[in-house]
Amino acid sequence: MPLAIVYSRAQLGVQAPLVTVEVQLSNGLPSLSIVGLPETAVRESKDRVRAAILQSGFEFPARRITINLAPADLPKEGGRFDLPIALGILAASGQVRLNLLDRHEFIGELALSGALRPVQGVLPGILQAENSTRCMICPSACSREAELARSQVLVADHLLAICAFLNGQAELEPPQTADTSPETVITNDLKDVRGQHHAKRALEIAAAGGHNLLFIGPPGTGKTLLASCLPDILPPLSRIRTGATEFAGSP
Repeated sequence: MPLAIVYSRAQLGVQAPLVTVEVQLSNGLPSLSIVGLPETAVRESKDRVRAAILQSGFEFPARRITINLAPADLPKEGGRFDLPIALGILAASGQVRLNLLDRHEFIGELALSGALRPVQGVLPGILQAENSTRCMICPSACSREAELARSQVLVADHLLAICAFLNGQAELEPPQTADTSPETVITNDLKDVRGQHHAKRALEIAAAGGHNLLFIGPPGTGKTLLASCLPDILPPLSRIRTGATEFAGSP
């Protein structure tokens, strides 16, 4: 029975635990089942994947398809597993080569046309993939976030582009961003806050020492206003290194 294994990453806070997508084709009535604690968006991926494969000119196998998202006890959510599921089906059915799958990881949501849509939390996944000596492949719409990793990462716009790459027919490009300057975020100014002397002092101490903050109080006491003033007294973000990877963080 054909079996394909594709690697991806889940999102768990700022962590990106590895998810192994196992796809098996077997004899029986045509069906597709997804196991491994998938939430609603993941279970619905079977319809997006089927349409994307057909619209891309591939054949959707009329067999019993079982997809396992391991580890089974890790919650899976969002559309980030659409791309690895589609590639697993194509690889198990012999339409995509298997030799490059174990050297790459894949994240991306699929449109019905086969186009790749952006997902959240790409940066932690790229960093974790590099630690596992694999290259991440993600949607081109995530290029701005992916470029921050300064590591092994490739981007694509469509399922066809990734299949052509895996079959040795084309190459994928690293993320390209036209504007690499940091975005200017307009925030409230702490000097415009009247009163709240103790709260403003706490903000200054937390910003200077890198401490945590917890805002507690009834509605209308100024928690949101004070929180929106915090970025104004923080230093601008710069690139720092952690381990073997460079990423954007505070100096």
